[in-house]
Amino acid sequence: MAFQNDTLKNAIGQARDKWGWFVALGVLLLILGGIAFANLFVATVASVFFVGWLMLISGVIEIIHAFGVKTWGRFFYWLASGLLYAFAGFFAFYNPLLASTVLTFMLAVALVASGALRAWVGYEHREQRGSGWIITAGIVTVLAGLVIAMGWPVNSIWILGLFLAIDLIFQGWTFIAFGLALRK
Repeated sequence: MAFQNDTLKNAIGQARDKWGWFVALGVLLLILGGIAFANLFVATVASVFFVGWLMLISGVIEIIHAFGVKTWGRFFYWLASGLLYAFAGFFAFYNPLLASTVLTFMLAVALVASGALRAWVGYEHREQRGSGWIITAGIVTVLAGLVIAMGWPVNSIWILGLFLAIDLIFQGWTFIAFGLALRK
Protein backbone atom coordinates (compact mmCIF):
# COMPACT_ATOMS: atom_id res chain seq x y z
CA MET A 1 0.00 0.00 0.00
CA ALA A 2 2.85 2.38 0.83
CA PHE A 3 4.43 1.65 -2.56
CA GLN A 4 1.18 2.62 -4.35
CA ASN A 5 0.93 5.86 -2.36
CA ASP A 6 4.53 6.76 -3.24
CA THR A 7 3.91 5.97 -6.90
CA LEU A 8 0.78 8.12 -6.93
CA LYS A 9 2.56 10.99 -5.20
CA ASN A 10 5.41 10.72 -7.73
CA ALA A 11 2.97 10.79 -10.65
CA ILE A 12 1.13 13.81 -9.21
CA GLY A 13 4.44 15.57 -8.55
CA GLN A 14 5.61 14.97 -12.11
CA ALA A 15 2.28 16.19 -13.51
CA ARG A 16 2.40 19.23 -11.22
CA ASP A 17 5.78 20.15 -12.70
CA LYS A 18 4.18 20.15 -16.16
CA TRP A 19 1.10 22.23 -15.32
CA GLY A 20 2.02 24.81 -17.97
CA TRP A 21 1.84 22.18 -20.72
CA PHE A 22 -1.72 21.31 -19.71
CA VAL A 23 -2.70 24.98 -19.83
CA ALA A 24 -0.97 25.42 -23.21
CA LEU A 25 -2.75 22.36 -24.61
CA GLY A 26 -6.03 23.73 -23.29
CA VAL A 27 -5.46 27.07 -24.97
CA LEU A 28 -4.58 25.31 -28.23
CA LEU A 29 -7.74 23.20 -28.05
CA LEU A 30 -9.81 26.33 -27.35
CA ILE A 31 -8.31 28.02 -30.41
CA LEU A 32 -8.97 24.95 -32.56
CA GLY A 33 -12.52 24.75 -31.19
CA GLY A 34 -13.08 28.40 -32.08
CA ILE A 35 -11.74 27.81 -35.59
CA ALA A 36 -13.98 24.75 -35.95
CA PHE A 37 -16.96 26.74 -34.65
CA ALA A 38 -16.28 29.49 -37.19
CA ASN A 39 -16.03 26.93 -40.04
CA LEU A 40 -18.56 24.20 -39.24
CA PHE A 41 -18.54 22.83 -42.79
CA VAL A 42 -14.75 22.44 -42.82
CA ALA A 43 -14.89 20.91 -39.34
CA THR A 44 -17.53 18.44 -40.56
CA VAL A 45 -15.35 17.42 -43.49
CA ALA A 46 -12.37 17.07 -41.13
CA SER A 47 -14.49 14.85 -38.86
CA VAL A 48 -15.51 12.69 -41.81
CA PHE A 49 -11.89 12.37 -42.94
CA PHE A 50 -10.85 11.39 -39.42
CA VAL A 51 -13.55 8.71 -39.25
CA GLY A 52 -12.56 7.64 -42.77
CA TRP A 53 -8.94 7.16 -41.69
CA LEU A 54 -10.05 5.15 -38.66
CA MET A 55 -12.22 2.90 -40.84
CA LEU A 56 -9.47 2.48 -43.41
CA ILE A 57 -6.89 1.56 -40.77
CA SER A 58 -9.37 -0.83 -39.10
CA GLY A 59 -10.09 -2.44 -42.44
CA VAL A 60 -6.42 -3.01 -43.19
CA ILE A 61 -5.87 -4.49 -39.71
CA GLU A 62 -8.84 -6.83 -40.12
CA ILE A 63 -7.64 -7.93 -43.57
CA ILE A 64 -4.20 -8.69 -42.15
CA HIS A 65 -5.82 -10.51 -39.24
CA ALA A 66 -7.85 -12.62 -41.68
CA PHE A 67 -4.66 -14.23 -42.95
CA GLY A 68 -3.77 -15.28 -39.41
CA VAL A 69 -7.06 -17.09 -38.81
CA LYS A 70 -6.94 -20.88 -39.02
CA THR A 71 -10.43 -21.72 -40.39
CA TRP A 72 -11.86 -20.75 -43.78
CA GLY A 73 -15.16 -19.53 -42.36
CA ARG A 74 -13.52 -17.10 -40.00
CA PHE A 75 -11.00 -16.12 -42.66
CA PHE A 76 -13.82 -15.00 -44.98
CA TYR A 77 -15.64 -13.27 -42.12
CA TRP A 78 -12.57 -11.19 -41.20
CA LEU A 79 -11.69 -10.58 -44.83
CA ALA A 80 -15.22 -9.40 -45.68
CA SER A 81 -15.37 -7.25 -42.57
CA GLY A 82 -11.99 -5.71 -43.35
CA LEU A 83 -12.94 -5.05 -46.97
CA LEU A 84 -16.20 -3.37 -45.89
CA TYR A 85 -14.36 -1.16 -43.42
CA ALA A 86 -11.73 -0.26 -46.01
CA PHE A 87 -14.44 0.47 -48.58
CA ALA A 88 -16.27 2.71 -46.09
CA GLY A 89 -13.00 4.51 -45.36
CA PHE A 90 -12.34 5.12 -49.04
CA PHE A 91 -15.96 6.21 -49.47
CA ALA A 92 -15.52 8.84 -46.75
CA PHE A 93 -12.64 10.35 -48.75
CA TYR A 94 -14.35 9.97 -52.12
CA ASN A 95 -17.64 11.61 -51.09
CA PRO A 96 -17.34 13.34 -47.69
CA LEU A 97 -20.71 15.08 -48.02
CA LEU A 98 -22.62 11.84 -48.49
CA ALA A 99 -20.53 10.24 -45.74
CA SER A 100 -21.42 13.13 -43.41
CA THR A 101 -25.09 12.52 -44.21
CA VAL A 102 -24.77 8.85 -43.26
CA LEU A 103 -22.77 9.63 -40.12
CA THR A 104 -25.21 12.33 -39.04
CA PHE A 105 -28.14 9.94 -39.42
CA MET A 106 -26.26 7.29 -37.44
CA LEU A 107 -25.53 9.89 -34.76
CA ALA A 108 -29.22 10.78 -34.51
CA VAL A 109 -30.22 7.12 -34.22
CA ALA A 110 -27.51 6.46 -31.62
CA LEU A 111 -28.60 9.46 -29.53
CA VAL A 112 -32.25 8.41 -29.59
CA ALA A 113 -31.41 4.80 -28.74
CA SER A 114 -28.91 5.59 -25.97
CA GLY A 115 -31.15 8.28 -24.51
CA ALA A 116 -34.15 5.95 -24.47
CA LEU A 117 -32.06 3.25 -22.81
CA ARG A 118 -30.74 5.72 -20.23
CA ALA A 119 -34.25 6.99 -19.46
CA TRP A 120 -35.54 3.42 -19.16
CA VAL A 121 -32.71 2.42 -16.80
CA GLY A 122 -33.38 5.52 -14.71
CA TYR A 123 -37.09 4.71 -14.62
CA GLU A 124 -36.43 1.10 -13.63
CA HIS A 125 -34.32 2.40 -10.71
CA ARG A 126 -36.62 5.29 -9.82
CA GLU A 127 -36.55 4.37 -6.12
CA GLN A 128 -32.82 5.17 -6.05
CA ARG A 129 -31.56 8.67 -5.30
CA GLY A 130 -30.50 10.52 -8.41
CA SER A 131 -32.61 8.47 -10.79
CA GLY A 132 -34.45 11.63 -11.81
CA TRP A 133 -31.19 13.01 -13.20
CA ILE A 134 -30.64 9.84 -15.20
CA ILE A 135 -34.18 10.00 -16.60
CA THR A 136 -33.76 13.70 -17.42
CA ALA A 137 -30.41 13.11 -19.13
CA GLY A 138 -31.98 10.31 -21.17
CA ILE A 139 -34.88 12.49 -22.25
CA VAL A 140 -32.53 15.34 -23.22
CA THR A 141 -30.41 12.91 -25.24
CA VAL A 142 -33.51 11.55 -27.02
CA LEU A 143 -34.62 15.11 -27.80
CA ALA A 144 -31.17 15.98 -29.15
CA GLY A 145 -31.31 12.93 -31.42
CA LEU A 146 -34.81 13.83 -32.59
CA VAL A 147 -33.78 17.43 -33.33
CA ILE A 148 -30.88 16.15 -35.41
CA ALA A 149 -33.14 13.63 -37.18
CA MET A 150 -35.76 16.29 -37.96
CA GLY A 151 -33.13 18.51 -39.58
CA TRP A 152 -31.60 15.63 -41.51
CA PRO A 153 -30.20 15.58 -44.22
CA VAL A 154 -29.82 19.36 -44.47
CA ASN A 155 -28.00 19.67 -41.14
CA SER A 156 -25.46 17.01 -42.19
CA ILE A 157 -23.12 19.66 -43.55
CA TRP A 158 -22.61 21.29 -40.15
CA ILE A 159 -23.77 19.04 -37.28
CA LEU A 160 -20.62 16.90 -37.02
CA GLY A 161 -18.51 20.06 -37.13
CA LEU A 162 -20.61 21.55 -34.35
CA PHE A 163 -20.07 18.47 -32.18
CA LEU A 164 -16.33 18.62 -32.90
CA ALA A 165 -16.17 22.33 -32.05
CA ILE A 166 -18.09 21.88 -28.79
CA ASP A 167 -15.89 18.93 -27.81
CA LEU A 168 -12.67 20.84 -28.54
CA ILE A 169 -13.87 23.84 -26.52
CA PHE A 170 -14.88 21.72 -23.53
CA GLN A 171 -11.64 19.75 -23.68
CA GLY A 172 -9.70 23.01 -23.84
CA TRP A 173 -11.39 24.41 -20.74
CA THR A 174 -10.89 21.09 -18.97
CA PHE A 175 -7.14 21.05 -19.65
CA ILE A 176 -6.81 24.69 -18.59
CA ALA A 177 -8.70 24.02 -15.34
CA PHE A 178 -6.65 20.87 -14.71
CA GLY A 179 -3.36 22.65 -15.34
CA LEU A 180 -4.27 25.56 -13.08
CA ALA A 181 -5.41 23.15 -10.37
CA LEU A 182 -2.04 21.37 -10.58
CA ARG A 183 -0.25 24.68 -10.21
CA LYS A 184 -1.84 25.36 -6.82
